[in-house]
Amino acid sequence: MSGDKSARYTGTTDDGALQGEAIYTDFAERMSYGGYLQLDRILSAQTPRSGTHDEMLFVIIHQVSELWMKLMLHELEAALALVKADTLRPAFKMLARVKRIQEQLIDAWSVLTTMTPADYSRFRDALGQSSGFQSYQYRAIEFILGNKQAAMLKPHAHDPDLHARLAELLERPSLYDEAIRMLARRGFAIDAGQLERDWTEPHSFDRSVHDAWLAVYREPEQHWEGLLPMYRQRYGVAVVPAGSKFAACPTDKAAEYLGLSIIIPKCLNKFRINIAKI
Repeated sequence: MSGDKSARYTGTTDDGALQGEAIYTDFAERMSYGGYLQLDRILSAQTPRSGTHDEMLFVIIHQVSELWMKLMLHELEAALALVKADTLRPAFKMLARVKRIQEQLIDAWSVLTTMTPADYSRFRDALGQSSGFQSYQYRAIEFILGNKQAAMLKPHAHDPDLHARLAELLERPSLYDEAIRMLARRGFAIDAGQLERDWTEPHSFDRSVHDAWLAVYREPEQHWEGLLPMYRQRYGVAVVPAGSKFAACPTDKAAEYLGLSIIIPKCLNKFRINIAKI
């Protein structure tokens, strides 16, 4: 082991997977965990202004939320590009990840509930006029998902770079707009006004779009790209024949991501889709 400043792990797991693996202890010339994650920068970014104990919780909750939103934007931008390129299966995975991120964001607020209104009031004045309402990443997520309001650019007018980035998102098609355009490319009769319009305005109800989505959900075997092959692979069946022992296929998380409940009732020979949530 000359010249290699590492130790060897001699213990094993049940399958012996860790036996003989190197455990490095000298990181003078190697990438370390903290170096890779730039923990020195992240962990020095908490600068409470009031000196009160609970302000640290307030700061960290919001910083963590902004990190999750950064990942959301990373996934949404990639998913939008894939939908635009008619490459849907990897987009489904990205949108599934976005859903999980949203769950993390919501669950994080349970930690904040340990702070009472009195605790918050002790440092609120130190925040000045700052507010979560001013989060530009939150606004970017809204715009990418289609909640367009030009007035929401005003809180960011003081920062030309951020303002320009948000204005670009406001003025381009949202993820949902690109999904509608994809329907048209797939042969659905979408009104031309839904394919080229003022993208700064939010989507409004359109009968042609409604009818297209209804057709998709009514005939999933024909239109849900990648969905049924995935279930065939996962459960080892293409259909459930009459007399099968399978009364139902458990609701799968992938189906939940798509807003569906996938059910295989006994004695039916095809998938049925519950569209109650549509």
